[in-house]
This record gives sequence, structure tokens and C-alpha cells, in this order.
Amino acid sequence: MDTLCNPETEVSAHYLVAEDGTVISLVPEAQRAWHAGAGAWGQVTDVNSRSIGIELANTGVTPFPAPQMDALTALLSDILGRWRIPPERVIGHSDLAPGRKIDPGPRFDWRRLARLGLSVWPEVAVSEEMDDGTFVDLMHSFGCTATDDPDLLLRTLRLRFRPRHEGPRDATDAALIRDLARRFPVDVTDPST
Repeated sequence: MDTLCNPETEVSAHYLVAEDGTVISLVPEAQRAWHAGAGAWGQVTDVNSRSIGIELANTGVTPFPAPQMDALTALLSDILGRWRIPPERVIGHSDLAPGRKIDPGPRFDWRRLARLGLSVWPEVAVSEEMDDGTFVDLMHSFGCTATDDPDLLLRTLRLRFRPRHEGPRDATDAALIRDLARRFPVDVTDPST
């Protein structure tokens, strides 16, 4: 909280969720916070102006405590309902700034959010591997437009959906992004999405 409230750090968020589940409101939702920094999602290149930033008190490598996740799901449910945000627009900092940001990290339970209708999770089907160009195009279609680097995009996909998997891109990676791009495409012509 000291970092988020210090003007010298030039970083802020709308909410901070502590390990014990305490939710601290730092910036009114209607005002801009400075949580995302440089990055993009779809055609939106100024994510700070078009998002509600939630920071979780966590190192990124430790499990997220149950009270913290309970508080986060309640907060997300409230925000999504009030602002009519679809679950496919709930993203992590690592999604909008591949390589520069890694949070919420590999221990974050994205599946839990998806089961509650607060985010998305791919349905894996048998798939064939794909070339770099197709992979990049599908990642962009899903919304990850901050880079064209296929290796960085693969790390970004895996950080969220396969955090413990390593090695070259495989058929499962291809199946994941094919499903995500098909079911949750970002309209790249409309910066309001």
C-alpha cells in the first residue's frame, strides 16, 4: 500500500486486496489509476484509461490465500455487474504487457474465476501444431496485441493457462489459443472493447 500511495512511485490501483481478504479502495473507479503502464489489449493501447486496476498482495510465487481469493471474487462480481464487463475482459497485467509484467503469476487460480463466470478458460480439443504466423494472429485475435514475438506470446499464454509447462509450442498450446480466439475474440477495429 505504501508503494501504491506514494506519488514518487508513479503507480496506483483502484483496489488492493490483502492476504486476509481486506479490500482497500485507493482510487475511485471513475478516475484513472496508473496500474497497467505501457501495454495493450486488442486495440486499446492506453489500458490505464479503460480499466479498473486490482492489485493483490502477493509475491507472485506463493499461493493466494482463500480469504484473499474470496474477497477478489466478490469484488470482481460486483465490478463486472455494475460496469457490465464481460468475463473475457478480465485480464492480468501479464496479458497486456508480455515480458514486462508477470503478475498475477503462475500460482493465481484463473480456473476458479472462470468457473464463477468472472474470467475465461479454454476448452481443450485435439489440435495440430501451428506455424508462428498463425499463432501470433490467433494471440492477437484473443487480445494479446502488445507484441509480435511468438516466443514471448507463448510465454504469456502459458503463464496464464499452463504455468508449469515448458518447452517448444505444442498441440495443446495450439488448441488453447484456437479455442480462446474462436470464443473470445477482441474486435480489433473497435478500441472500446
